Amino acid sequence: MFTGIIETLGKVTNIQEENTNKHFTISSAITSELKIDQSVSHNGVCLTVVEIQGQEYTVTAIDETLQKTNLNSLAVGDLVNLERCMPANGRFDGHVVQGHVDQVATCVSVADQNGSWLYTFMYDSSTGNITVEKGSICVNGISLTVVNSQDNQFSVAIIPYTYEHTNLQQVKPGSTVNLEFDIIGKYVAKLLGK
Repeated sequence: MFTGIIETLGKVTNIQEENTNKHFTISSAITSELKIDQSVSHNGVCLTVVEIQGQEYTVTAIDETLQKTNLNSLAVGDLVNLERCMPANGRFDGHVVQGHVDQVATCVSVADQNGSWLYTFMYDSSTGNITVEKGSICVNGISLTVVNSQDNQFSVAIIPYTYEHTNLQQVKPGSTVNLEFDIIGKYVAKLLGK
């Protein structure tokens, strides 16, 4: 389980394809604290550390993951948001994040608000996923609060700290991001639908 509070940014240093899988090598400030078999969130996708060498580690994404997330579009040099699993005795600062991306969304606008930024994302609402005003949403692994919730789009307000310490600084109109909708909202929607 994760909280959506990004620990650090990692940089993709190598991508190796093997059949339908991709192995991503990441350089990161937390590499020395990782171990083989550990789960780490990469842009909101829970992946297992399979190799560690110096300040770099490798994770593998299978075809299912590549088809349903934005990891397939990663290139060498790209920044990824990283978060290790929440320890049992840790502070719960964000919201419940599973690391299971529901779908991708497309950034439709980034508006400078003179000290903050308003990002608007559009997604396919036919999948049954919804946002609610002032509810939680996980965008590229970042726990954020929804504003301007509509049927197929929503906005989030970004403070300078989040902008500087996550890969939202690279997200522009047309960029795709990973979405994980609030788990509580998903259960409530499923129960009401029965």
